[in-house]
Amino acid sequence: MKLFYRAHVAIAMAIVLNILSNNVAAQKSANSHALSGIVSDLTGNPLPGASVYIPDLRRGSVAGDDGKYLITDLPEGNYYVEASFSGYKTKVVSLQLNKSLQVNFRLEVSVTEEKEIVITGLSQATTLKRNPLPIVSVPRQLLQQSLSTNIINVIANVPGVSAVTTGPNVAKPFIRGLGFNRVVTLFDGIRLEGQQWGDEHGVEIDENTVDRAEVIKGPSSLLYGSDALAGIVNLFPERIMPSENGRGAVSVEYQTNNNLMEGSVNLARGTGPFNWSFVGTQKMAADYRNRIDGRVYNTGFQQSSVFYQSTLNKSWGYSRMGASYLSLLQEIPDGKRDSATRKFLKPVTDDDYEIATPRELRSYRIAPVHQLVQHFTVYNNTSVRAGSGRLAAVIGWQHNGRKEFESLETNDPELSLGLSTLTYDMKYLSGKIGNLHITGGVNGLLQHNKITGGSEFLIPEYRQFDVGPLLFGRISLDKVEIDGGIRFDSRHIRSDALYVRESGGETTPVTGADTVGAERIFAPFNHTFGGLSGSVGLSYRLSEKWNLKFNMARGFRAPNITELTANGIHAGSRMYQLGNEALKPEFSFQQDVGVTYNSKHLTITSEFFNNHIQNYIFNSRVFASSGGDSVIVPGYETFKYIAARAHLWGGEFLIDVHPHPLDWLHFENSLSFIFARNTGSAGHIISSDEKYLPFIPPVQGRSELRANFAEWHGLKNVFIKLQMEVFAAQNRYYALNETESRTPGYQLVNFGSGADIMGKKGKKLFHLSVLCNNILNTAYQSHLSRLKYFEEYPHDPRGHHGIYGVGRNVSIKISVPFDI
Repeated sequence: MKLFYRAHVAIAMAIVLNILSNNVAAQKSANSHALSGIVSDLTGNPLPGASVYIPDLRRGSVAGDDGKYLITDLPEGNYYVEASFSGYKTKVVSLQLNKSLQVNFRLEVSVTEEKEIVITGLSQATTLKRNPLPIVSVPRQLLQQSLSTNIINVIANVPGVSAVTTGPNVAKPFIRGLGFNRVVTLFDGIRLEGQQWGDEHGVEIDENTVDRAEVIKGPSSLLYGSDALAGIVNLFPERIMPSENGRGAVSVEYQTNNNLMEGSVNLARGTGPFNWSFVGTQKMAADYRNRIDGRVYNTGFQQSSVFYQSTLNKSWGYSRMGASYLSLLQEIPDGKRDSATRKFLKPVTDDDYEIATPRELRSYRIAPVHQLVQHFTVYNNTSVRAGSGRLAAVIGWQHNGRKEFESLETNDPELSLGLSTLTYDMKYLSGKIGNLHITGGVNGLLQHNKITGGSEFLIPEYRQFDVGPLLFGRISLDKVEIDGGIRFDSRHIRSDALYVRESGGETTPVTGADTVGAERIFAPFNHTFGGLSGSVGLSYRLSEKWNLKFNMARGFRAPNITELTANGIHAGSRMYQLGNEALKPEFSFQQDVGVTYNSKHLTITSEFFNNHIQNYIFNSRVFASSGGDSVIVPGYETFKYIAARAHLWGGEFLIDVHPHPLDWLHFENSLSFIFARNTGSAGHIISSDEKYLPFIPPVQGRSELRANFAEWHGLKNVFIKLQMEVFAAQNRYYALNETESRTPGYQLVNFGSGADIMGKKGKKLFHLSVLCNNILNTAYQSHLSRLKYFEEYPHDPRGHHGIYGVGRNVSIKISVPFDI
């Protein structure tokens, strides 16, 4: 409760300081400016509905019927301004706003959808081409035209990005072979904290709240601290533009494989300097199925979520408040089967099982063995003009409650954790000093994880404090941009000893005098980790079509509480987990080089990386000295965290062809490959079984043939696509003590189509899309699927060990817009 109190006080103080700063800035900024003009096509015809947006100020406007736009009350400064319209190439200009300006935009028809401006990992917004970091923008189009039940599986379509999954609804992002606490996920600038150490702990975000995303593929510790050693996944809510009327939409979706039903409502309104939006979603699904396993018992889920944000835009800057709540009931399978029929078993009591009936497999009712996750977030994101620069502060408080239920004989959870986190990120962003921009600041978090009940204790209660001051600079020349910076991180973790007693068949924690004679599960722990990180990069525009990038970065990651102290059953992962207090921080040194060619009908991108990591921490299965499993608790395999040096290298290759004169046709192809070696540790000779690293995705490629039509037979925004995904066999796996096994290759064929259905007066009635993944109903196992190893009879001669991936799945989605 003390941390809750401190979190609320800190947020209240931050808001008060923001308001005071805003008032001061408003007094100093009596002269505000306006930006106005006309958005038209190359022939001069106005483009009603086109948007003009200034990312650094979170300000924008929508062009009227005559193509005119107006943005008022703007502070002085240097800004990128982008004008965009569906079916046209986004145009970006750099403006020095020291007076009211009139700027007209003339847009040309484009066969590609490009996201010109990115803001992740930089002091200020810049164009994608000028950003030296290996960054990818994920447009709204890809998010809306992909079939999935969570946002991370959609992001995993980006070359170099993958996901470790536990069924169709639980996915954790991996970037170039690195994941878990090495990837930081942000939403609207807030670092999401929700027990990321767990294999089966997903990201608590409703995909309906995400409008676009940006991914940094490489060490990002400089700006985001520890846990960003592999990169960043940055998710953004929808931009709200001023309009006379508010707008809304109701969406419904049905998926055939697991009978998913989803409903979502989206409301938004922007009036003058104030705008707001709301998203509410409810969905539920039964067990998924494939042609090998049939329906996979205990993979259903129920999820509810709400999200609200409001923004105040003034001449002094902007201030945005946001709040969200997500509740997830998630079943987790254990893979138990009948030995004769290989049909899945359900528990009848804590010790007895019987074959699950077809009715139970199709039911939406959550089984007794499940997880309950409740995640609440409130935050403030404010930017205030300060002289020629600006002060930016992002402060948020989150609470993640996680309960795991395993027993049929009690309604009490076996594992119950409550994680409270206060995150802070404060920076000063200078104005342009000649060709130089400078950013200085500090960010980090204050965290308290409590044991709130249960009889299983995987990790101790702990308190964690992260702080990292940083200095970052960017030099912008005509054809060259140079970025660089340095940062020092400190992480302090403290936990007390935990004692338990058996009473009435239940295990409960005890304190004080009751600890005499009690069993000590965890010893006290108090340690501070520190490390230096930094990066330097260069982007060089060789010509209008060719661009070259190079970046070097040193990353830092302190071990997390689970890696250090775990000692207990982790039912969701079907393992007994052991930590290792001797672990040291990870340090990486990565080099990236990229070349891009971009013309009207052809885009080619090649990116390569080389990454060396010291003290790389990973989970390894433990065998007894006599061979076979080291059993601490019957029914659970024992795993322990260890460390070694690691070397990862690979790259991505993309080619996007738009054959002339068929500008409506797109042929997109990508190839990504990652190789990883365990290069050992001091005094340890690497055996053939441990020369590779776990959770490394195989070589994979995607080809997509897509047709886009702005108008077609009375329909608008029509798309039709056919996609093939090819995954090579993964023969390079961490085989020590049978931690991993070989994964055969496979191919998946997907299809999708959608369009806006228009009324007689040209008004959009609704959007309809039909998507199908795995058309051929291919039986496959992803190398990054944890369910692959859920097998009770690994030596069954009939084969098909483990649980297979999702079979054919058809989605039908309708979205109906309306005014409010």
